[in-house]
Amino acid sequence: MKIKAAVLEEIGLPGPYASTRPLTIGEIDLEGPREGEVLVRMEASGLCHSDLSVINGDRPRQIPMVLGHEGAGVIEEVGPGVTRFEPGDHVISVFVPSCGHCGPCRAGRPALCEPGAAANGKGEMIGGGTRLSRDGKPVYHMTGVACYAERATISQNSLVKIDRDIPLDIAALMGCAVLTGAGAVFNTGDVTPGCCTAVVGLGGVGLAAVMAARAAGAEKIIAVDRLPEKLAIAKDLGATHVVNSAEEGAREEVRDLTSGGVDAAMDFTGNVHALRFAYDVTRRGGATVTAGLPNPKATLEIPAVLLTAEERTLKGSYLGSGVPSRDIPKFLALHAQGRLPVDRLLTHKIRLEEINEGFDRLEAGEAIRQVITFN
Repeated sequence: MKIKAAVLEEIGLPGPYASTRPLTIGEIDLEGPREGEVLVRMEASGLCHSDLSVINGDRPRQIPMVLGHEGAGVIEEVGPGVTRFEPGDHVISVFVPSCGHCGPCRAGRPALCEPGAAANGKGEMIGGGTRLSRDGKPVYHMTGVACYAERATISQNSLVKIDRDIPLDIAALMGCAVLTGAGAVFNTGDVTPGCCTAVVGLGGVGLAAVMAARAAGAEKIIAVDRLPEKLAIAKDLGATHVVNSAEEGAREEVRDLTSGGVDAAMDFTGNVHALRFAYDVTRRGGATVTAGLPNPKATLEIPAVLLTAEERTLKGSYLGSGVPSRDIPKFLALHAQGRLPVDRLLTHKIRLEEINEGFDRLEAGEAIRQVITFN
């Protein structure tokens, strides 16, 4: 079938993207679902820094590619062997397809699925190959989702079913911003009642983490960013303190607020300098968590002796170190209770044709979460 989609044609074009147009809007071909796959009519897709990092070249991928990994929609057709879904189901996309059989999947860590990672690295489906093409040539999928399009063929392993009364523009944010940010709080950082935590980087994922830390009962939640407007939003969403990392003495300010450092510092920037900041404000015996995706050439230098002498922990969090089928319903329940006001993250609704302008806003820090609405 023919679908309208946003296709990344060239990586590394300079901004403003409204002028250079790295993403073109046009018709491409979409193959229907194969074994274990479904056809989804996309209703909402979020703009994320992970997509921007492909556009600007920080994380090179195959092109041409349909970007988009944070989406929600309605299933229109199911392929052979699909057992979890039927037409009419409302679903959220997940950016790691989990096979259920590899070592990490068997250990309950689907975010680290080995066949899923291999497929994502090649821009293909976990079932092999692509379902997108143009003029007979392959068009690649971002993370097996490729939801900057009217419709997408997606593995059933990349979807979570949700109730039909949940607004799909809000539901879309659960697939990355909330799953990553709140997952880092609950799963990776082990934030518990009474502890102190710092959240470094206040985009959609970081602000989701601020809300989650409040829901988890953290005593002190220190929000850190370079933009005063982001700090003000974090304060409104539950941060007990805010620190501008661009100001002199910012590290000392965090340590003074927490009598030597936080129990868990979480970095959501994709910037190694910000990650080092997070490490420096973590107390003895504490954990530094990063969910950022810096350029693969970027390196982090830390005093190795502190890992032993201060029993420090430095760990990554991908997909919130979670199990999407378990965590997304939990986070939706917290949202329904008013404890995770995800709707506060949604600052712009845009059309697919406005996607390049949307990424300009994202890069400039002028938006938290923008969602493409298709219908």
